[in-house]
Amino acid sequence: MGWIIALIVGGVAGWLASLVMNRDASMGIFWNIVVGCIGSVIGNMIAGPLLGISGSVQEFSIIGLIVAVIGAVVLLGIVNLIQRGRVR
Repeated sequence: MGWIIALIVGGVAGWLASLVMNRDASMGIFWNIVVGCIGSVIGNMIAGPLLGISGSVQEFSIIGLIVAVIGAVVLLGIVNLIQRGRVR
């Protein structure tokens, strides 16, 4: 059951991050899920050591969603930097 919640929360986090980074038109639901799940891992790597916060997407929590969105925004910023030469 945890992986279903992870996919749903990852999809929402990826969608929110794509809205923040103005990439919503170029991403479908599959890429939103991928970006959200990878963003959750990145967010936990950033927020864990720096702030002592950890959130999991396998069990829904607001902290986990926020950490996943922040990680997904960082991931999309890196992708934009590589593809376009600028963050936004």
